[in-house]
Amino acid sequence: MKSTPKKLIVIGDSSVYGWGDIEGGGWCGRLRRQWMSSPNNPILYPLGIRGDGLERVSQRWHQEWECRGELRRSVPNGLILAVGINDTARVGRVDGRPQLSTDAFKFGLEGLLKKIKKETFVMVMGLTPVKETQMPFAECLWYSNKACSIYERLIEECCLEFDIPFLPTYQEMKKEENWEDFILNDGIHLNSKGHIWIYKKVCHWSALSQWSHS
Repeated sequence: MKSTPKKLIVIGDSSVYGWGDIEGGGWCGRLRRQWMSSPNNPILYPLGIRGDGLERVSQRWHQEWECRGELRRSVPNGLILAVGINDTARVGRVDGRPQLSTDAFKFGLEGLLKKIKKETFVMVMGLTPVKETQMPFAECLWYSNKACSIYERLIEECCLEFDIPFLPTYQEMKKEENWEDFILNDGIHLNSKGHIWIYKKVCHWSALSQWSHS
């Protein structure tokens, strides 16, 4: 029996927060409750903030555990990064500038992954599709599946470069015939069905399973 459970931080945007899943609190909340069933499972800290993009996560990732009593004098054993969809959105009009350009996104992600990897074991998740017919979101942001696909490829490239486990959620969800049934009417957030789909993928993610049982 492990005397001290591993600690895993999951940091990112509204997907990590669990927005849209009124039944189970999101894929991360579902995983947390599952792991709580055994004292030997890791302790999971979901640290998602609606609207966060790469730059905001880059600013807060380290202080997130420095200010928590259980983690204040130690480094978490692992971190899952789930961010990027908000960076894809074009501002003001369908052909406006993205929140973060592809070059800036890749440069920023490379820098962030280098820093995290020096501290702890890191894993990265991809993005999810959007309903383009519901755009603009909040009357000013245009999300597109073309952009989600491009940015997820950039995430995957960075993970390959640094030998970091990657879960391609956009690519896989888009293959589902009924993928639009996983998205809320606002066009970008997952509903309960979508969070359950992500939860099942995460549960079968070999990198996470190997980390949690090692």
